[in-house]
Amino acid sequence: METKMYPKQDIEIEVQNIVATVKLADNLNLSRIVLVLEDSEYNPSEFPGLIYRLPEFNTAVLLFKSGMMNCTGAKNEELLEKTVKTVIRKLIEAGIKVDSNPKIAVKNIVALTDLKKVLDLPDLAMALGLENVEYEPEQFPGLIYRIEEKKITFLIFRSRSCAPVAQT
Repeated sequence: METKMYPKQDIEIEVQNIVATVKLADNLNLSRIVLVLEDSEYNPSEFPGLIYRLPEFNTAVLLFKSGMMNCTGAKNEELLEKTVKTVIRKLIEAGIKVDSNPKIAVKNIVALTDLKKVLDLPDLAMALGLENVEYEPEQFPGLIYRIEEKKITFLIFRSRSCAPVAQT
């Protein structure tokens, strides 16, 4: 749709982060895993999970005693899968029993786009309908627009940027 007020433009959306969960096992011995995953961090008095960063993919995972793994930092599905497979391979090589082909459940995707236009956020809030919008510029510089049935939230800023956040 093209109007004089909003001409049709090609808008590129760049994924910034994919968050996913993976069930690796019924339980994990984090005290043992911290010894076999080089540069991992585990301090249960501060945080209940083990933190393991994969700088080659610019990603990180959190491992929990429950057998769950949270993955963050991937900018596409390929990096997400490489992260999961790398962690699984390293755990199996260390003799830790985990599912070798678990289901990866994407929970959240954060993206960024340039709307190529400075926005009047108070007018936009009214146009989008106040029941789906949060706009309190004294507390947060952006407009928060939620589409509940699609499970997506947009953070829209006057400076032309928009960060859609999809939850699955």
